Amino acid sequence: MVATTARLQATVRGIVQGVNFRFYTRQQAMALRLTGRVANRPDGNVEVVAEGPRAALDQLLAFLQQGPSMARVDDVQYDFLPATREFDEFQIDA
Repeated sequence: MVATTARLQATVRGIVQGVNFRFYTRQQAMALRLTGRVANRPDGNVEVVAEGPRAALDQLLAFLQQGPSMARVDDVQYDFLPATREFDEFQIDA
């Protein structure tokens, strides 16, 4: 059976900028073979959009809720949507 592809849109709040959050998120997403992007937002949060199998997205979400060791995640707002297949890789946006 082929895994259903979905889209995870998440906003991570806390101490998530200046602590390599985007780097480690990309590393995790690539290990899970997900496509999408991660970006710092002007409000100090980090935005993540990822697409791939739901099980892999669940693993990425678990990582986002914990964050890398230097980060402090206070909250993750997220939603699962149908995949758009707009990404070819997982990239870090400014």
